[in-house]
Amino acid sequence: MSARVLVTGATGFLGTALVPALARAGFSVRAAARNPGRIAQAPGIEPMAMPDLAGPADWSSALEEVSHVVHLAGIAHAPGALPDDVYTRVNTEAVAELAAQATGKIECFVLMSSVRAQAGLSASTAITERDAPAPTEIYGRTKLNAEHALAASGADHTVLRPAVVYGPGVKGNIAALATIAKTPMPLPFGGLSNRRSLLAIDNLISAVTHVLQSEKTRNETFLVADPAPISIANLVGAMREGLGRSPHLVNMPQGAVKRLMKSFGREADWERICGAFEIDASKLMATGWQPRVESHDGIVRMMRAEADATP
Repeated sequence: MSARVLVTGATGFLGTALVPALARAGFSVRAAARNPGRIAQAPGIEPMAMPDLAGPADWSSALEEVSHVVHLAGIAHAPGALPDDVYTRVNTEAVAELAAQATGKIECFVLMSSVRAQAGLSASTAITERDAPAPTEIYGRTKLNAEHALAASGADHTVLRPAVVYGPGVKGNIAALATIAKTPMPLPFGGLSNRRSLLAIDNLISAVTHVLQSEKTRNETFLVADPAPISIANLVGAMREGLGRSPHLVNMPQGAVKRLMKSFGREADWERICGAFEIDASKLMATGWQPRVESHDGIVRMMRAEADATP
């Protein structure tokens, strides 16, 4: 009998890709979302309504005859958009409740945390799980506290701390950079050689599939990233390649790049553009996981897919 996996947040960016992929891999998926009508009908997928995470939730029906949980639901990184107590309620307390109700009933609880639980926006050396966690804002702190709550529940578990995930339909900083890349103007990113780790949605899916099946990953925390980081210059170049254009990048002082970001209303994202942020995912790879999508190729495919989907 195939494993039955409860996936929360099934209609989010990650869930929309993960749920059908798990079903194709042979898992029976109970896909929970606030609006289950948005879940695509397919063999092996059972849509269901997810409890409201804004208050205490009863997960008993969702957990019935479930062997594994993949918890994706939560509030995404949105600096200054929400009060801290909302992040705490949804990203920490709701995880503690689900873990407590799942303990003793399931084989493994997979928590989708974030690299923001490990570090801030940039780092001078490659980040590893051996580094003491040092989140710099409420999102990262509530994700780290959720990890602690899961461990304290006693449930067998695996924590994944992914790098920034990209793929068709991506939002946030990658979407903002893609918007800039779509402009016809030459861009002053040619001199930005700083390298940042990203994570293709396909690599994340393979990581989740791997930890659901691996005893080696139980009760451990793993950083997850593409095989190698990519420079900002090469990232923007890959975006334009996916659009069928030449990179058209020029070398300009970093001040010019900062002014461009400001013109697009993204000045606050400057540190994410100019800083280095390399992730060492060798711990998860040592358990048998192999990320097969390189960042350059994944970005090219993402941009081509979005271009093809545009009327």
